[in-house]
Amino acid sequence: MIAENQRLIRVRDTDDELTCIVCPIGCRLHAERLDDGSLKVTGNRCKRGVAYAEEEFRDPRRPVTGTCAVADGEVFRLPVKSSEPVAVDTIPSFLNAMYELELAAPVECGDVVATDVAGSGIDLIATMSIREEE
Repeated sequence: MIAENQRLIRVRDTDDELTCIVCPIGCRLHAERLDDGSLKVTGNRCKRGVAYAEEEFRDPRRPVTGTCAVADGEVFRLPVKSSEPVAVDTIPSFLNAMYELELAAPVECGDVVATDVAGSGIDLIATMSIREEE
């Protein structure tokens, strides 16, 4: 499943059209890489669209969510999220490390359940509380 999802995420390296997701307007951006290596962005209605396109081409990142196993808890899986967006080319290793974790109950919502996941410098945060099984 991880490999299948990875096919949907790509690092942009050619001219491309994309939809800005910074605000609800959803501008259709066209990004063109110039000979000097810079990026020319058109179609944006504000400066945030240019910044979004530049980030998508230079260092695309995504928030990562998933679940971790929980031992001795009232439920068996804990929903978690990355503390910050993860570089798209490291998402598979991040997910693999996340799915290998087995946590011990109890866990409180907001707890950091793992630090520096897969050497990324990014932590995993619990998004739900789980009590110990009674």
